[in-house]
Amino acid sequence: MLYMDISDEKFEHMIAWAVDRTPSIYKDRLQNVAFVLEDEPSEEQRQKLQLGDDQSLFGLYEGVPLPLRNGTVKILPDKITLFKNPLLSISRNEEELRENIRHTVWHEVAHYFGLDHKRIHELDSN
Repeated sequence: MLYMDISDEKFEHMIAWAVDRTPSIYKDRLQNVAFVLEDEPSEEQRQKLQLGDDQSLFGLYEGVPLPLRNGTVKILPDKITLFKNPLLSISRNEEELRENIRHTVWHEVAHYFGLDHKRIHELDSN
């Protein structure tokens, strides 16, 4: 499969751009969240999510969503990982890649806030 040639540095800039475009009601309340770039999901991540060989993963939120914390303070940061190769594989150009990254960042940030897929889609469509 042919991928665009995008450096990790440029991809990370696109992630930062996407975080900046997250609705401020959410972005301003993000705390102790690390954004990480990986080429592909690990075998452990794929197994944990029960992904088949024909399924792609573009991003992953790992942590305890805010509504489930009951006021407890976590020491380790929550982690949002974006997977470079799967995102590149569905993007025909840099503009489409940027939008796919924006959508994935929003999706994973929304999981941090405990939103379900229906609500994530509703808010992303507005």
